Amino acid sequence: MDKKKLLYEFEKELEKKGISRRDALKAMGIATASTALLNPIETKASEAKASDVKAKIVIVGGGLAGISTAARLINSLSNPDVTVIEPSDVSVSYQPGNTFIGVGIYEKKDVMYELKDFLPKGVKLIKDKAVEFDPNNNNLTISSGERITYDYLVVAAGVALDFGRIKGLEELGNTYTMDEKSKIKELFDGTGVSTVYNTDAAVYTWKNMQATIEEAKKGKKLNAIFSHPDTAIKCGGAPKKIMYLMDARLNEVGKDVRANVNMTFYPNSMKMFSVKEYEDVIKEQYKQRNMNWKFAHNLKEVDIKNKVATFEHYWDEKGAWDPDLEEYDLLRRTKLVDVPYDFLHLTPPMKAPDEIGNSPIGSGRGWVPVNKETLQHVIYDNIFSLGDIAAVPLGKTGGSVRKQYKVVVDNIISAMEGKELTAKYDGYTVCPIITGIGSVMLAEFDWSMKPTPSFPLDPTKERYIWWLLKAYILKPMTQYGMLSGKV
Repeated sequence: MDKKKLLYEFEKELEKKGISRRDALKAMGIATASTALLNPIETKASEAKASDVKAKIVIVGGGLAGISTAARLINSLSNPDVTVIEPSDVSVSYQPGNTFIGVGIYEKKDVMYELKDFLPKGVKLIKDKAVEFDPNNNNLTISSGERITYDYLVVAAGVALDFGRIKGLEELGNTYTMDEKSKIKELFDGTGVSTVYNTDAAVYTWKNMQATIEEAKKGKKLNAIFSHPDTAIKCGGAPKKIMYLMDARLNEVGKDVRANVNMTFYPNSMKMFSVKEYEDVIKEQYKQRNMNWKFAHNLKEVDIKNKVATFEHYWDEKGAWDPDLEEYDLLRRTKLVDVPYDFLHLTPPMKAPDEIGNSPIGSGRGWVPVNKETLQHVIYDNIFSLGDIAAVPLGKTGGSVRKQYKVVVDNIISAMEGKELTAKYDGYTVCPIITGIGSVMLAEFDWSMKPTPSFPLDPTKERYIWWLLKAYILKPMTQYGMLSGKV
């Protein structure tokens, strides 16, 4: 996607909100605004390698990671043979927009896209699900029973939302971001239980939030709580983003209304963010906004009828002295803590879909084990994985996929040509932390776990410029840029 097309899509998004591009660029306050706006999303990709080699490449998963990879393969190979296996008609829908749905900025229709409109020309689509894997014989089986062979396999199937691990939500079982299940409506609508990790549930998140605000306006003292589980999750900043945005919505109504709602974040971890520089700022912002947190709490049960969330709280105590190690043993202690709520935003535990995580290409922890730099499977040289399902320490964001899919394609072509895999994923992750309506802190980092900003600006400052990026340009960039395999 060239810059003219990208700016056109950007302008369309701005027009919806009554903002001109000139005013937007002026608000950014830098002379080279238009170039700067595009740089973080159009950092020049390595040129696609034109190659005449031929092989059958099968991609499991037709979301952002899978389709971007398929498009770049089509662009890179003279004789491409690329198949995508994907059961959903809306797998390319814009998942990051769910956070905005949850606070009334987007509607569901704003994020919904049809796969057929973005399937790269020349790619074969099998509208089914891969359910069995036989990597020793280079084949897999889809749910219809048909066996599909491959020379190279790319696993980009995303993650399952493991609601079934939370007592009280077992009937939701394993679901997905774009699943449209009636049980979501029954369990979330009007109950105060919310999540933006499912698109339909994000709709009810906004309804529940509005109901909470209305009660607070009446002078009622309310409790809003936000969880973060003990598993890896996609978009690790989302549980904090929705909390920031609820704070903003309450303050829009009035400081007295905001004062009626006690807001507490309950993460399983002992950190607010994995990069210290960003964590320090987030903690300070929470203090200034009277948003609380309690570390080492993992959500175990939700009593919807009585509006009580049960967390397992853990801590370490000093045990016996170990004369060999010359230190005290640490004893893990736990207890269950009941927390009443009026509004609950839960982040469900996540995992690779069972048919992949428990298969020969999975791992003990369920994810697809790959070399974190080449993204090649640690056992099977002709299998690669990227996106949420890949077992890399970082990278469960769309911004990470933008780097990963180029690495995967370049390394597959190198493997096809019998060459060394030289393309490396550096762990780049970008997480736009939405700190309010109109402000974003653009958290960028890599394996170093230090800020790696794309601009000569303090990366720990929340800015309107990054709000423009998040609210208006990332969606068209993702849908019309990455899915073309060119951004």
